[in-house]
Amino acid sequence: MEMKNGNFYIGGIAVSELAAKYGTPTYVYDEQKIRANYRKVSETFRKYYPNFEMFYAVKSCNNPAIVNILRQEGAGADCASVNEILLAKSVGLEGEKVMFSGNFLSDDDIKQGLESGVIFNLDDVSLLPRLLKFGKPELLSFRVNPGYGKSNVGEYVTNAGPNAKFGIHPDKVIDAYRMAKEAGIKRFGAHMMTGSCITDAEYFPFVTGLLMDIIGKVSKELDINFEFVDLGGGLGIPYKPGEPALDLEKAAQLTAEMFKKKSEEYGMKPPQLKLEPARYFVGNAGWVIGTVHAIKESYRKIAGTDIGMNILVRPAFYGSYHHIYVDGKEDHARKPLGMSGQLCENTDFWVKDRELPEDLSEGDIVICENAGAYGFGMSYQYNGRLRPAEVLVNNGEAFLIRDREEFEDMIRHTHVPERLLS
Repeated sequence: MEMKNGNFYIGGIAVSELAAKYGTPTYVYDEQKIRANYRKVSETFRKYYPNFEMFYAVKSCNNPAIVNILRQEGAGADCASVNEILLAKSVGLEGEKVMFSGNFLSDDDIKQGLESGVIFNLDDVSLLPRLLKFGKPELLSFRVNPGYGKSNVGEYVTNAGPNAKFGIHPDKVIDAYRMAKEAGIKRFGAHMMTGSCITDAEYFPFVTGLLMDIIGKVSKELDINFEFVDLGGGLGIPYKPGEPALDLEKAAQLTAEMFKKKSEEYGMKPPQLKLEPARYFVGNAGWVIGTVHAIKESYRKIAGTDIGMNILVRPAFYGSYHHIYVDGKEDHARKPLGMSGQLCENTDFWVKDRELPEDLSEGDIVICENAGAYGFGMSYQYNGRLRPAEVLVNNGEAFLIRDREEFEDMIRHTHVPERLLS
């Protein structure tokens, strides 16, 4: 996003023009920014470890247009559910270009996952006997909890360590692979959840070392050749102004060095290195634009907008920060103001005290940045407020990639017994 003469532009199109054409609230994504983000990670890691592949974590932003952009760039798909596998398949990704990393799977999940022929990444050893009842995957991975996790966006998204629900305890990993090998499975990988939104470059080699110590012992004792080791995601972006960005060069170099060192230490044939970024690809390439509909003077001044917690839930859910801009007023005098959505919940009062233009008024267009990851994908219907539109911009052109929901979408798939209609 850039500012020209006091007004904001995304992908060469004025935010005011996007709001006028598509309405608000609307998610807007910059295609060229997504492509640039992908290429930056790919080129940086390949420089230090050429046998490198990335999967896009579909859960972060599941619009098929976004998934297609990353497929064109070379990414596979990391899928948390069968429906995400079907989405990946619909854009041409299948087989070993798809990783199925669900957790607490049902029998139907397992059966459909096997039928899809994708890489099975089991979250716990307890799932293996149930999996084997229905068949054997060609390539099996286990998600390992290395005993340590880190997050820059709160305890709820610390995806490894003692308080996380994900992955196998280190003491049980060797038993998991032993059971799988004895069952006749011949091809193996390993996986972990690195963390969430990490901007400390030195954390990545540290946690890579923890994982490699666990699976290195497995490889040595069970004579297993790991075809790949997947470090998950975790590449972070700065959300607050002035927050330092991840030194990607340093993270890639140190991680590759640790990966090679541990592979040699345990006599492993060097596995393929995989990553599953999502936030790093799409987070700073997405914005949600909204309109100020009312100004309330009460115990404090509150601007009421159509960006509620049902549109962008992260601030209410995690206490996350998203910077807010006001189109045409960024250089105006500022004062502490509140900002709220339109829902009948006080948690929708998601900005209590933020320096915003003091002349903020009805009709102004507001822009929340870094909304491309875990934005629309976590939106929901509530209070009759429906999900927003999604728009993709590319070098001065805009494309509607998801229609705004309407009333019919709110009652779709509902059924009223005949006796209630009289």
